[in-house]
Amino acid sequence: MILGLTGGIASGKSFVADCFVECGAILVSADLLAREVVNPGSPTLAKLVEAFGVDILTPGGFLSREMMAQTVFADPVARSLLESITHPAIAHLAECRLAELNRSSQDLIVYEAPLLFEAGAESRVDQVLVVVVDPDVQLTRLLQRDKLNEAEARQRIAAQWPQADKVQKSDFVIDNTGTLQETRIVVAALYDYLTRTTEPGLSSS
Repeated sequence: MILGLTGGIASGKSFVADCFVECGAILVSADLLAREVVNPGSPTLAKLVEAFGVDILTPGGFLSREMMAQTVFADPVARSLLESITHPAIAHLAECRLAELNRSSQDLIVYEAPLLFEAGAESRVDQVLVVVVDPDVQLTRLLQRDKLNEAEARQRIAAQWPQADKVQKSDFVIDNTGTLQETRIVVAALYDYLTRTTEPGLSSS
């Protein structure tokens, strides 16, 4: 089974993904795939340079994710252009990796994709888990994690689908507002459920 894992920025998706790995799941990260498709010499990186200029590159020829973020988060048109270049490449690589793993004997494959819904990637997975968090906690975590000012942080939160919209389209929900241990317990229970039963419709919060 392939479980899509998504949620808003700074909701704790990566921690939840790590918890699933601790339980025995195999993880495929869309963020890591996104880094892979823009490696130096890749066609995708060449298209980005053509679209946004050489200023998006580091002195070593790698994509500067910080510069790219500054460019697109404040400009919806630029963000759409970025996504039109990167999403097809990520989609192709993700589909190849997931298909290969799905042919193996793995009980659970977790596809962590922050923009699962925004990219229309739900078809790659069997069911979807969304990680949610109290909005005030989300803002505080983002400010601390990325060293942003409040306006920049709110801008990045607003660039993604609202949490409520993702919840409506998901099969499972984990609220990550509490302690790390509380989240670990819920993830372990969901892992056990997904790998030992086929009954649909469970929602954890």
